[in-house]
Amino acid sequence: MRYKSLSQCIQDLERHGQLVRIKAEIDPYLEMAEIQRRAYEQAAPALFFENVKGSAFPVVCNLFGTMDRSRFIFRSTLEAVKKVVSLKADPTAALKAPHKYLGAPITALRALPRKARLGSPILHGRTTIDQLPLLTSWPMDGGPYVTLPQVCTEDPDKPGLMNSNWGMYRIQLMGNEFIPNKEVGLHYQIHRGIGVHHSKAAAKGEKLKVSIFVGGPPAHTFAAVMPLPEGLSEALFAGMFAGRSFRYVRKDGHLLSADADFCIVGTIDPTRTKPEGPFGDHLGYYSLTHDFPLMDVEAVYHRKNAVWPLTVVGRPPQEDTTFGELIHEITASMVPVSVPGLHAMHAVDAAGVHPLLLAIGHERYVPYQERSPQEILTVANAVLGFGQASLAKYLMISAYEDKPELDIHDIPAFLQHVLERVNWERDLHFQTRTTMDTLDYSGTGLNQGSKVVIAAAGKPRRSLCRELPESLALGQGLAEGFSKPKWVMPGIVAVQAPAFKEAKEAAAQAEAFCREMAPFSEKMEDLPLIVLVDESDFTAAKLNNFLWVTFTRSNPSHDVYGVNSFVEHKHWGCKGPLVIDARIKPHHAPPLVEDPAVSRRVDALCAANGPLAGILS
Repeated sequence: MRYKSLSQCIQDLERHGQLVRIKAEIDPYLEMAEIQRRAYEQAAPALFFENVKGSAFPVVCNLFGTMDRSRFIFRSTLEAVKKVVSLKADPTAALKAPHKYLGAPITALRALPRKARLGSPILHGRTTIDQLPLLTSWPMDGGPYVTLPQVCTEDPDKPGLMNSNWGMYRIQLMGNEFIPNKEVGLHYQIHRGIGVHHSKAAAKGEKLKVSIFVGGPPAHTFAAVMPLPEGLSEALFAGMFAGRSFRYVRKDGHLLSADADFCIVGTIDPTRTKPEGPFGDHLGYYSLTHDFPLMDVEAVYHRKNAVWPLTVVGRPPQEDTTFGELIHEITASMVPVSVPGLHAMHAVDAAGVHPLLLAIGHERYVPYQERSPQEILTVANAVLGFGQASLAKYLMISAYEDKPELDIHDIPAFLQHVLERVNWERDLHFQTRTTMDTLDYSGTGLNQGSKVVIAAAGKPRRSLCRELPESLALGQGLAEGFSKPKWVMPGIVAVQAPAFKEAKEAAAQAEAFCREMAPFSEKMEDLPLIVLVDESDFTAAKLNNFLWVTFTRSNPSHDVYGVNSFVEHKHWGCKGPLVIDARIKPHHAPPLVEDPAVSRRVDALCAANGPLAGILS
């Protein structure tokens, strides 16, 4: 089905038993967010809140709560869009199999944006920021946020919808120093398209017009998060994925989505910023308060019977995990042609996406010699210069030729494959004092940190331990203050370390650990990786715990150590196990913790005879 509006999607899901209406009053302050987190975790239906405390507008959440529901929503267009993207990746594919791609040009032509008549749905009414559903997701959040925005700006040098940028940049509606109903915060991280438009406007001494669409056909929301190939407009993609042209109008110089449920319009003065945040973000921690651009609000438009869609981010997996899976499904054909020699890559959601990137590349430089990392190092450099993959902090790359059947999405199998082959004396390649994801606080400052490439190719060097090594189980090689070693998975052990108090002391502790471990390292050739953590039981309990702790709490240049480490011609390596210090540091942002009082209220809503009974627990 091709939806013309969000309401059509809601009605369709309800007819098919995939949406439930909630009549009880629900508070958008913390309560609604906790309900959404439970709904996603329990693969519940989408939820439609008819009675929202403090707002006359209803709210829908968990629309993309499962991959099955997401595929259902896009069932009429998903395969056609895949074909268009695959043609973009390889235009010759149509010559090789013309019957397969016959409909692709028609799909693209039908999706061309179209100007709507002046009386379009979005111009039905006007409201103010304080009348919107003001969602606050986490207790320390600086205020309510729009969590599913479509932020649209036009290129100041080349105005027009086809040169616009859409992004899902977070919008703080109230709080901090923002003037109520007059200003909203606009937070965007590095390597985002809006930054180019912002820079051009600043160079011209002009204000940048901004339109924030909320709602509309679900395809429009997805277009805002889609990393599109160069030259493919988000407006065109939104039309293709919706199966209906993106319709727009202009009002007082601003671009409006004719089919959106809400549209907040205004301007950014490129010279002004205000504090924005904190905000509980998708790494599982708060991003803290920093100065970011603000938008002077000129108007808030809404359609008749407008519905406010929301999601909640936090420690993965959350609903945005589904976005990632759907993006991979659509763009898989682009990867090999975008980076020569790259077979596949996977940003690991459980590790917060950018902290850990897995890749498989080809190793063909010297096929007449025993394989070692050569071509995959070239591929790794290309990956770190490719779009948002450039934000990767740990990049692990293996050679396709070593195991063609290796599935990059099977994380335990991939880690085992790399750890069996990696040579810590040779295969670590650091970039120091470079850029890092804005939301990652493990580095030396905002947007500042380091990267490491771990490249493994060739025959296995070792068999990996399948249980805690005997020497560690006996406490041998543990420096003072270190305890409770726990086997995590083949080749990986977590060790509980003293609390991290100060950088020099902590570095001395990690180095002491490596010194004490050195005499036993020959007995532990089957243990290539040790992680120092605050709670070894928690880290070892689940794969996702290990991924989250290890890669969100460490900065490679500062927190990677090694048993019998050395520097030779500016290359760092180690002869024994690699040691990653993944303790919480004083400069890290606090992890996300739910408010116990709110949790108890939601428990009551889910209890017998409660409005969520039988839907959530």
